[in-house]
Amino acid sequence: MNKSLDFHVGPPDDRLISLVVPVYNERAMLPLFFDRVLPVLAAVNLRHEIVFVDDGSEDGSAGYVRNEIKRTPGLRLVKLSRNFGKEAAVTAGLEHARGDAVIVLDADLQDPPEQIPAMIESWQSGADVVLMQRRSRAGETVFKRWSAHLFYRLLNRTSRTDIPVDTGDFRLMSRKAVDAILTLNERNRYMKGLFAWIGLPTRVIQYDREPRAAGETKWDYPGLVGLALEGLTSFSVSPLRWATAIGLFAASVGALFGLWIVIKAMMLGDATSGYPSLVAIISFLGGIQLLSIGIVGEYVGKTYLETKQRPVYLAEEVLESPVGVSQPLTTRLAEARHVKAI
Repeated sequence: MNKSLDFHVGPPDDRLISLVVPVYNERAMLPLFFDRVLPVLAAVNLRHEIVFVDDGSEDGSAGYVRNEIKRTPGLRLVKLSRNFGKEAAVTAGLEHARGDAVIVLDADLQDPPEQIPAMIESWQSGADVVLMQRRSRAGETVFKRWSAHLFYRLLNRTSRTDIPVDTGDFRLMSRKAVDAILTLNERNRYMKGLFAWIGLPTRVIQYDREPRAAGETKWDYPGLVGLALEGLTSFSVSPLRWATAIGLFAASVGALFGLWIVIKAMMLGDATSGYPSLVAIISFLGGIQLLSIGIVGEYVGKTYLETKQRPVYLAEEVLESPVGVSQPLTTRLAEARHVKAI
């Protein structure tokens, strides 16, 4: 910290760091966010900007950011016309970020912004992607931790893309990595999978995730299940193969059972068991058929949505600070020293 206050340091790095912050009904968190993030960015000897993407908030989050833009340099607000979902909001932030490196950070502060200097250091050392891997997940239920652990490992077993376990959207990407992401035009976007798909030199930093300081999580279990299905069907065709395998298994069981009934009738003279066995077989096969149709429907639905070629999001307005990006702390201090000397 003392080094950043030294007026005799060399010229500051002129590269720009962009912070992309998706926001959905986080009005209670935003004052805390500014209190923690701005000092961290001020201590980094790089130009910086913060791109807030308001994903259809209804609690005044966009208005709060709009007021901050008037008095704080380096802020930009991308207000979406409605709630498009977090994946679309992150995409919007990446498209509007101008930085040489872009960091995705949630507004709830569960991912500590104090890790940003370490991320930037790894990027400056040559990494195009800096992954933040959760060592612990404070404030989450045992079931949520267990289900997340199981999902990431199931996804990696079924996908040809190696998606790092226990990682979220909190990461740093170089301009090269961001440009690669923006070339992917699919409408059904599972961002964690897209981040992993591009490859590029990657470093991993482990950290402890914090509980929310204010407000409530916007994710419920149905939403998380939907996100899990999105991930499985976006990066793997294994569910279709599972449906085929289950269908073959059910057909085999039915054939064997039918053969057993014939043998019993011919060799032992036993009558067929009647309605109970028939109902059981019909129910079993009907369940398998409905499951298979549902899995196929997921993929057909994705294809249908992709063929429409609708945009991922629509922006209602884009605002930014009149001062533009924020200058490095050493530049501001040097300017102040120069004015004082005059």
